[in-house]
Amino acid sequence: MPFDLDHEVLWLLVGLALMLLEMAVPGVFLVWLGLAALGTGLVLMVLPLGFAFQVVLFGALAAVTITIGLRFRPARPSRLVNTPGSGLVGREAMVLEFQGRSGRVRVGDSDWSARLASGVKAPEPHAVLRVVDVDGTTLVIGPL
Repeated sequence: MPFDLDHEVLWLLVGLALMLLEMAVPGVFLVWLGLAALGTGLVLMVLPLGFAFQVVLFGALAAVTITIGLRFRPARPSRLVNTPGSGLVGREAMVLEFQGRSGRVRVGDSDWSARLASGVKAPEPHAVLRVVDVDGTTLVIGPL
């Protein structure tokens, strides 16, 4: 064979290629496989292992690196950013109409279904109240 590479060099090249590919196609997954391949190549520089043992070693190192990567990834924020209530609580709402405890209000340039918070009397049209909570797509409104 005109181009014969040792197994450890091949594992090191594959590891570097996977890590470079992670930069081109980000997904924070190939880096862990690249580290596992690099680790396999480094172990092979010290211990000559057969191909079956190399594959088992790579699998074990991949499991370890992926587990470490998942354990130390940044925590996801507990509050969802893009929800109807994310910026509505605390804003002023102008009453459009109310029948009993349910009605419609305008917040900014949008009309919303609304219901009164407990203990709040039925408002007159054009009264200004405050959004105190969001229940699905219904605003819960209370006094300023």
